[in-house]
Amino acid sequence: MKNLSTAFVVLAAVFWGLSGGIGGILMADGWNPFVVSWYRGAIGLIFVLIWLLMRPDGSGLASTRLWFWSVIAGIGVAGNFGFYFLSIAEGSVAVAVTLMYSAPVFVYLISLILKLEKSTPFKWAAIAIVILGIGLLTGIYDIGSSGVTFIGVGAGLLAGISYTIFIFGFKNAASHGSPQAILSIAFAVLVAILIWPGDGSEIAAVLSADEWLLFAVLGILGAGLSFIIYIIGLRNTTPVVASIVAMAEPVTASLFGVLVLSETLSGLQILGMGLILVTVSVLSVRSDSQLTHPPEY
Repeated sequence: MKNLSTAFVVLAAVFWGLSGGIGGILMADGWNPFVVSWYRGAIGLIFVLIWLLMRPDGSGLASTRLWFWSVIAGIGVAGNFGFYFLSIAEGSVAVAVTLMYSAPVFVYLISLILKLEKSTPFKWAAIAIVILGIGLLTGIYDIGSSGVTFIGVGAGLLAGISYTIFIFGFKNAASHGSPQAILSIAFAVLVAILIWPGDGSEIAAVLSADEWLLFAVLGILGAGLSFIIYIIGLRNTTPVVASIVAMAEPVTASLFGVLVLSETLSGLQILGMGLILVTVSVLSVRSDSQLTHPPEY
């Protein structure tokens, strides 16, 4: 059962990685990043609503606290989807996904400054290495030639911070109801939020576009199935193991970008990516604070 649960976590991470690549294809075809994000969340909403209808017991939908924290989670996941695809549009899949994974370290930095976390030389060294990795990955010293814009860098970091908000809301809502109820509310909030920066006429145009099937695959893999199997997988997987194996997402997304989208990374960018991913993994294991992925529910 533990092996199967770990496989579910890995599969969910691979699906998330593929969704970044699929989103990259759609945006290369001219689709608005927020329209792509909206469809990812809207299709995810359909799946979690079906899950809720199949497993309605203990939903907690009568709890005002569940609704409050689920709305917070929804704001977080809306920001995560929207900023992530905006970062891809302004840079590349590999850079966007790595920035997303590194951003929660800055939340960790704030915790250290506010003394919410115990300060140690190891933690400060880890943060310094991540910042160095970001500099190498984004080519911040020569931003024009790296193919990444300042908007792309900022959006990638905001995607990670938004995901941290999602985790915070989800974790607090989890004691008041079921995961399927929380996700249903969260994705409904996402759909309501992202319709504003998205183009309404473009959202409608997707239904008759040649790429409609690609939008459907994006939603199914990127939100519909992935969130469900990830939560199921966490039931018999330790948080530390889940954090490590979920690194399959940036690896999958980066490979997709290089092999399918013909993106290129310089040697320094690859070094920066490696510094970030290895350091984030080690820091999350050492602190058991789950910087990039939610704890076991």
